[in-house]
Amino acid sequence: MMNIPDFQDVLRARQRIRPYLARTPLHNYPALDELLGTESYIKHENYQPVGAFKVRGGVNLVSQLTQEERERGVIAASTGNHGQSVAYAGRLFGVKARIVVPEGANPGKVAAMRGMGAEVIEHGARFDDAKRHCEALAQEHGYRYVDSGNEPLLIAGVATYTLEMLEDEPGIEAIFVPVGGGSGAAGACIVAKAINPAIRVIGAQSEASPAAYESWRQHRVVNAENRTFAEGLATGVAFELPQRIMWQYLDDFVLLSDEEIQRAMIWMIERAHTLAEGAGAAALAAAYRQRASLQGKKIGVVCSGGNTSLAQLKQALALVE
Repeated sequence: MMNIPDFQDVLRARQRIRPYLARTPLHNYPALDELLGTESYIKHENYQPVGAFKVRGGVNLVSQLTQEERERGVIAASTGNHGQSVAYAGRLFGVKARIVVPEGANPGKVAAMRGMGAEVIEHGARFDDAKRHCEALAQEHGYRYVDSGNEPLLIAGVATYTLEMLEDEPGIEAIFVPVGGGSGAAGACIVAKAINPAIRVIGAQSEASPAAYESWRQHRVVNAENRTFAEGLATGVAFELPQRIMWQYLDDFVLLSDEEIQRAMIWMIERAHTLAEGAGAAALAAAYRQRASLQGKKIGVVCSGGNTSLAQLKQALALVE
């Protein structure tokens, strides 16, 4: 059984990551406070060099590979942001990265992975198809497989953004975080509960791809349909390690329509002057859904990434035309 990372693992991850990744900002926007009716702070993981939070985990993991693993190279399956993370870390530490993506994956993310020197392999219609092919290639060639969820070093790495949030605003009482595979939410739980068990951690996922939500609700890993436009939330199969952490610590979980997520993308542009991809706007959509219970509280909202495609942005803008 995989070990659950603890707060000490997060502190060690911060030490490893610090030379390579700058701290991301935590900003308050009065226009968002007005929308939510409470004091809110956006954690801008869309400001990372790959435009998303996962790079923290990639740097933490690849920095600790053995010499033999570095020589064999790494392989990962991704809809985009995890792949960019592994590609970025691979380039940083001179490790060959191979990324398996579903056919028709976000073209900007695919171009970025190739630009960082990764070999991109397109396979299957959905992430879950790409993942199965990736695992087969790893087995066949002996590559170090980097799972996007079941990796303690990834979870400890991405948990560092919650550590930064609570250092910058110690009074935060609730943290809203998007959930795809669940590494970000699991990391948020580890840090928040270690610092102050009273801090509530609330996950957000699309109802069109509810595998993580259903697994959390049923306390068992289940599969579900996978139809959301937001590739950062698009998993049809839940991940065991993040789920074990969320079963223990996640306080609530909000299922959102894709339209609610798209509307939150527009709010991020209008009210926070920032570009968020679907997953990056999901936490704001969840906070808006729960705004009646947030009055008088100080909350943190994780903007996990900003790598939206032009097609997705046009679709979201069409809601307000």
